[in-house]
Amino acid sequence: MTPPSAPLAHARTTVSFGDAVRRLSLWVRRLSGWRRSLTAFGAGALSALAMAPFFISPVLFITLPVLVWLIDGSASETTRDRFRKAAAAGWGFGFGYFLPGLFWIGEAFLVEADKFAWLMPFAVLILPAGLALFTGAAAGVARLVWWPGVARVLLLAVMLGVAEWLRGHVLTGFPWNVLGYALTAPLPLMQAASVLGIYGLTLVCVAVFGAPLVMIAEAKPTERFSALRNAALVALVPVAILYAWGEWRLSGGPAPTLDGVKIRIVQPSIPQRKKWRPEKQREIFEDHLSLSRRNATGQQDDLVGVTHLVWPEAAMPFLPLEQPEALAAIGNLLPDGTQLIAGALRLKHSAAGGAPTREGYNSLMVFDDAGRLEHLYDKIHLVPFGEYLPLQSLLESVGLEQLSRWRGGFSVGVEPRPLLAIAGLPPVAGLICYEAIFPAAVVQGDERPGLLINLTNDGWFGDTTGPRQHFHQTRVRAVEEGLPIVRAANNGISAVVDAHGRIVNMLVLNARGVLDSGVPAAIQPTVYSRFGDCTFVLLGLVLLGFGFVLNRQWRE
Repeated sequence: MTPPSAPLAHARTTVSFGDAVRRLSLWVRRLSGWRRSLTAFGAGALSALAMAPFFISPVLFITLPVLVWLIDGSASETTRDRFRKAAAAGWGFGFGYFLPGLFWIGEAFLVEADKFAWLMPFAVLILPAGLALFTGAAAGVARLVWWPGVARVLLLAVMLGVAEWLRGHVLTGFPWNVLGYALTAPLPLMQAASVLGIYGLTLVCVAVFGAPLVMIAEAKPTERFSALRNAALVALVPVAILYAWGEWRLSGGPAPTLDGVKIRIVQPSIPQRKKWRPEKQREIFEDHLSLSRRNATGQQDDLVGVTHLVWPEAAMPFLPLEQPEALAAIGNLLPDGTQLIAGALRLKHSAAGGAPTREGYNSLMVFDDAGRLEHLYDKIHLVPFGEYLPLQSLLESVGLEQLSRWRGGFSVGVEPRPLLAIAGLPPVAGLICYEAIFPAAVVQGDERPGLLINLTNDGWFGDTTGPRQHFHQTRVRAVEEGLPIVRAANNGISAVVDAHGRIVNMLVLNARGVLDSGVPAAIQPTVYSRFGDCTFVLLGLVLLGFGFVLNRQWRE
């Protein structure tokens, strides 16, 4: 028997693959009950692999079409039922996505297990369930319009993009693991954030990953080969363009460093369980002093040649401005002309200069070589349940308190975020902890900084994906704004990152020591730094317009 020719064999393979995709789409659409819920959850959970530190983004080629088909299966005679069924599928997808993506939050409740461990299951489940409401709403609203063909993928991309933007703003916002991060690794792909921002990349992500299998599933048997070709183009061409443009943007080489600036970042890697024990305060402070006197090889050099010393968030587990002895020790540590940039807590005194109030702030402080406070930035974006409680007085009255255990919760600093005029550095915008994850909010006011300094702890979350995701999202802020970042972490990831997101120097998670480095210069303002989320809105309108045209063509 004569074997089939290569073209015929290829055609059969194409048809077979197309049939398999079509059968899968029909199977997903027909699901009901717990099978439908489990499929939505599983697709969302697999999607979490597209985030740091895994970056297995191709998994979205399967999981996003599954979400589309689940919404397809939400057909009903009434508008209300269509919305409800689609929203339920979207919520299940979102819950599956956020549960493994945010499991590390539970680590924080084990730091003082005797007091907070009972809350861990609630936090690990309730936060993902709440965030999934945005995904559910996006799916439900999309289903109310739900164009035929690939146009519905574009519609879903816009709805999910809007939902992600709302998630980053509603109730103080929590834009963690925005879907667009799937297109920020490797580094050349990250460069697109300088134009589109992370929300604009979300639109591209859903369209590029969601469309190919949907196109193949709906092609007629005689059109399978062309559908496969078109699907490959949709999947590869946009990503290839973004990658090539990113390579071109990086081809200019590293940015020059600031003249006469040498920083030393201290990463003490102090376990969070020890951090706030009163008997450990002096030991922890002296540990910071000792590490600061040694270079990256461990040799004592007493900070010779270092212009700026950087300690992480809440480095001193006491109120340093109330401790003259600590300020004197800082003055003794610093050589002439060297400054300390450190995270610390402070109390606001009454206007009459009396006893300190309980109005506390999580602050970035800059000390001169005499131990005097020169500059101050108070955190403006507090962590819910970590630094304050919603309905603070009510919940404290029934015995609840935030993880920081600061009675009354921390107070919010002044907005817009002030720039710090630190000698030897360009204007500095301070970012404390997760303030670095908020797109278009790291720079506020009319003046553009030349440097971002991010102080964080990350000791709450152990050796999990959380600190790694935090660092990656911080790098994306550098690309969006075209600004270098100096990052000091207690036992997270300390690093110097240039304005293109390149890691100049780094201490890995849980490493103990210091790093010495120059500081890269800022580059020209990016498109995103000039226009912010307007680029996201513009791209969303383009996708809606394109989808509307495709919808009209389909119906004709």
